[in-house]
Amino acid sequence: MGERFAAALPANAWNWIAVWRRNHLAWKKVAFASMLGTLADPMIYLFGLGTGLGLLVGRIEGASYIAFLAAGMVATSAMTASTFETIYAVFGRMRDQGTWEAILHTQLTLGDIVLGELTWAATKAFLAGTTIAIVAAALG
Repeated sequence: MGERFAAALPANAWNWIAVWRRNHLAWKKVAFASMLGTLADPMIYLFGLGTGLGLLVGRIEGASYIAFLAAGMVATSAMTASTFETIYAVFGRMRDQGTWEAILHTQLTLGDIVLGELTWAATKAFLAGTTIAIVAAALG
């Protein structure tokens, strides 16, 4: 079935991966600072509210306060990472850096760029959410 699906696609159906890869390679240069910035706000909430306020609140329907807070922080960090990527970073690549214009001078289409940018934003959201979930699990 996978072969029939791949055969039914046009030859250039996977061009968007070039945009995703370009964003990934550019991000790798600043990955540590980027992840640190992405994680700073949720970590403050998890440590400050989760451990500090969590001692005062106690358990909520059998779950610790940090577990209650962590679910929201995972969702919030994923949404914030993808929102920032799609609003600020994409706009910067489109207008200030001229990356989109340069890409459009290749065989890639606007649809390829948009799909590549969306999948990159989803990747960053996944990374942010997963990292917060790991830290929350380590905190208990």
